[in-house]
Amino acid sequence: MATFFTSDTHFGDHRTLNLYPRPFETVAQMDAELIARWNTAVGPQDEVWHLGDFARTTKIAVAVLPQLNGRKHLVVGNNDPDPDAVGGWESVAPYAEIERDGRSLVLCHYPFRSWNRQHKGALNLHGHSHGRMKPLPRQFDVGVDVRDYRPVTLAELLAGQAAHKHQAPTA
Repeated sequence: MATFFTSDTHFGDHRTLNLYPRPFETVAQMDAELIARWNTAVGPQDEVWHLGDFARTTKIAVAVLPQLNGRKHLVVGNNDPDPDAVGGWESVAPYAEIERDGRSLVLCHYPFRSWNRQHKGALNLHGHSHGRMKPLPRQFDVGVDVRDYRPVTLAELLAGQAAHKHQAPTA
């Protein structure tokens, strides 16, 4: 069983096609591709932490959530419909602290300037910024706009950080 993280899927939300440079012609195409990429990455027994802005409406959330693999947790974002009306989430909270792969993780929809145990190696995983905010050390935007439109593992996040640190400067 693997643990995945994602955010800002915005299922059913036409505004994301206008505000962010998503490579989809229609909302239906975006939703279908996000579902396909999720289910390619995530197995039925895997755990997924969605860090907010799942879907535009309750009706859309109710329709999409059962189509997605995994045991799903929601850390509520600013555009989420009432999660109690949706059902299907294993947990719902505005904030979470968990440990995975020997790392302390602070999960919230919003990026923090500082977070619990930050100076003891804890990582902040967030969404909301759609890749438009420069991260602090040990901070990761897990939104689909910067993660190939799919959930990612902690190992992928850390490997990407290591690769970025070792890239040669460009002229």
